[in-house]
Amino acid sequence: MILKGAEAARYCARPDPAKAGLLIFGADAMRVALKRQEAIAALIGPLGEGEMRLSRISGAELRKDASLLADATREIGFFPGQRVAFVEDATDSLTETIGAALKDWRAGDAAIVVTAGSLTAKSTLKTLFDKHPHAVSIGLYDEPPGREEIEDALKKSGLTRIEPAAMADLTTLARSLDPGDFRQTLDKIALYKWGDDSALTATEVGAMAPATIEAEVDDLISAVADGRAGVIGPLLRRLEGQGTLPVTLCIMALRHFRVLHAAASDPGGAMSGIQRAKVNFRQKDAMGRQAQAWGVRALEKAIALLVDTDLTLRSSTKAPLMAVMERALIRLAMMRG
Repeated sequence: MILKGAEAARYCARPDPAKAGLLIFGADAMRVALKRQEAIAALIGPLGEGEMRLSRISGAELRKDASLLADATREIGFFPGQRVAFVEDATDSLTETIGAALKDWRAGDAAIVVTAGSLTAKSTLKTLFDKHPHAVSIGLYDEPPGREEIEDALKKSGLTRIEPAAMADLTTLARSLDPGDFRQTLDKIALYKWGDDSALTATEVGAMAPATIEAEVDDLISAVADGRAGVIGPLLRRLEGQGTLPVTLCIMALRHFRVLHAAASDPGGAMSGIQRAKVNFRQKDAMGRQAQAWGVRALEKAIALLVDTDLTLRSSTKAPLMAVMERALIRLAMMRG
């Protein structure tokens, strides 16, 4: 049986102990590990591993000794309760071994949980779990956690009151962070709100979101769009020292000004256009004001300047590239002024 999206997230939170097996696979090892941890914890409970109701088998070990999985599913532990036989880093070479264990599985045996990396549509291991009547297959593709997954994670941490703006910002943040960093951010928020019955606000989310070099680039481009030419030099020197390339700055500036142009052209107004755009949640209000202040025609000139700058940076010019980029950004800021 194949599960996707919110249905897959719900199953990992509350897996069916009557099912023989669960396969979780995906290119992002961190996402796979987090979902596997969640599913196993739901099956055996917080004391399960300490009570030795979890058997861990690596893919390499199982390839050397095919009997390990069959033995693990039938073991009778000293402590009562659900047991799990966990196979890590499985590949198609283990399809026959895992298939035999699923075929021989009986009610009361340990549930078989298998993790794997990226599997193709023709993968024999994936096909085995897809078609097995008592097994579940979950593929974790390059998609950020959805609203329902984020709400479930916060509820588990004891947070049930969340302002709509805060939830919108968390959803945006989930798209920009890798799963491990986003999970740590949620844990940080839960720790901050421990014992506080007030609703989680967008301001609190912004204060606890991790700072990145990309955020510093955003600060630079926002300064340009606000017409603050005086701060461009120091911000640029700092980014240059961190190894940020001029062409990277140009690409991100182009993206910013194109969003402003689309917002300024929106029939519902600039603020409405920004709300529909996928932008950093910290910048929504500022970008709405920028789009209103610039106007469509000025933004078209700004985009034309950045396109010309991009062509220059990618050409065989002998001019210092960062100086070319700095000159373009100052010209933009002066246009705004």
